[in-house]
Amino acid sequence: MGPNSTARLTNGSLAAARSAWDPFRDLDEWSRRVFGRPVASGDASAARWTPAVDIAETDAEYAIRLDLPGLDREQVSVVVEDGMLVVSGERTVESEHRDAKVHRVERAHGAFSRRFRLPEDADDSAIAATFRNGVLAIALPKTPESKPRRIDVEVG
Repeated sequence: MGPNSTARLTNGSLAAARSAWDPFRDLDEWSRRVFGRPVASGDASAARWTPAVDIAETDAEYAIRLDLPGLDREQVSVVVEDGMLVVSGERTVESEHRDAKVHRVERAHGAFSRRFRLPEDADDSAIAATFRNGVLAIALPKTPESKPRRIDVEVG
């Protein structure tokens, strides 16, 4: 899923809807999944950076985890607007290499934005996010009425 895609959580699955088809983005995503990096253009820093994401669901909440190595908490933004959870930020080029003769650059940098449609049963007023060791963890609690509960049937 690319940076211009919209994800929707439904019944524990992730459905993606692309805003526009971009064959180069698709090739880069395929290459990243198969080889762990985008297709070689000679400079991976020119490739679009899309942080990897894991999405899980329990009875109580949805959990989203994004790998954001090399970023600080201040470089990441988490916003809820119009039923969407938007995670964005930017990884900048390390200043220690600006004047050096660099032989190889494989780590992509630049701005990113990931958008996720909030499930109908998510309580957007109780979303919490933590950032630790380069991993952003977002908890989306479910509304109380959406949690499964057992109803006793009385004989009457």
